[in-house]
Amino acid sequence: MNLVSVAARNVLRNKFRTLLTVIGAAVAVLAFVLLRTVLSAWNVAADYAAKDRIATRHKISFILPLPKRYMTTLREVPGVTEGTFMNWFGGKDPRDASNFFGSMAVDSATFFKVYDEMVVSPEDMERWQGDRKGAIVGDILATRLKVKVGDTVTLEGSIYPGPWQFNVSGIYTASRKSMDRSQFIFHYDYLNESIPERDRDQIGWMTARIDDPSRSAEISAAIDKIFDEKDIQTATMSERAMNLSFMAMMSAVLTALNAVSIIILLIMMMILGNTIAMGVRERSREYGVLRALGFEPKHVRIFIIGEAATVGLLAGLAGLAIAYPIIELGMGRWLEENMGGMFPYFRIEPSTMVMAVLLSVGLSLLASLLPAYNASKLSVTDALRRVA
Repeated sequence: MNLVSVAARNVLRNKFRTLLTVIGAAVAVLAFVLLRTVLSAWNVAADYAAKDRIATRHKISFILPLPKRYMTTLREVPGVTEGTFMNWFGGKDPRDASNFFGSMAVDSATFFKVYDEMVVSPEDMERWQGDRKGAIVGDILATRLKVKVGDTVTLEGSIYPGPWQFNVSGIYTASRKSMDRSQFIFHYDYLNESIPERDRDQIGWMTARIDDPSRSAEISAAIDKIFDEKDIQTATMSERAMNLSFMAMMSAVLTALNAVSIIILLIMMMILGNTIAMGVRERSREYGVLRALGFEPKHVRIFIIGEAATVGLLAGLAGLAIAYPIIELGMGRWLEENMGGMFPYFRIEPSTMVMAVLLSVGLSLLASLLPAYNASKLSVTDALRRVA
């Protein structure tokens, strides 16, 4: 038996109040963990981007096309070891138009060399290379579309109108968290040969692997310098920078989420502070008796602070116990399956769990400082006279 253990046992003096306080604070912890997970998941594409990969797009806007002939020039730039290109297709499942996923026409000879984190079996790759209408589908998207290798899929084009038929040649998985597993990949030649001649030989953007990640900025500048003399100029940047440029469009939302997470912490501190203050008022006479028996003011502070730390710890652990199944088993899986382009990996980071518990305990301690200080300053006679 020691002062800290006695303080922890005091938590159960009013079980109903403690239960309500822990539940209220646990809900705040759940909201905090959810918001922080959204922020960390949004940053996954940038945090886990390949360091040796750079992307080249139209200088004015990402949505404007580049001439396909630029690809030959890009591959000849010193420092570039391999290059590929992609073109956004914008296909939709005619059975469910709200089912959004990335669909892209790619250079079949080089795409999976540059994006080697997209894992395709040799059998599937061979089958895809031999089928002009073949498509490689992410494992999550394959589940959503309810397709398997060998099935025929029809997509309704939005940028390129009309029904487009594809054969599912293979299914890819991902070896990196930043890779969206809900993409639909098919041959650029199939698209290019099927559209009007005036629209042919246009691509969306180019991606290249480089031999030295530390020279990423230098190689990017060299590429743009070459195309500065062409009719259409380019903007080249690291994969991380390009992903961050997409995220910048949502900067206001991310700032708002950060602000809300801070507000939630303040609400949690007020919940805990109110419970601690009520408990101190109710036990003022007990503290007076302890002082009369010879306990010092610091012992009273330890009682109150220890009780607050226990409540904070319980709230933090309860919040994580609630958050884990909701986020990991429910919301996280749904977002990965239905919004893989924005949230390819939606999981609670270990750092977020540790932060949630530490903040819960820390804010409890902070909320208890004033009640503990006031209680320790009470004289014995005043404490014995006080009625809660």
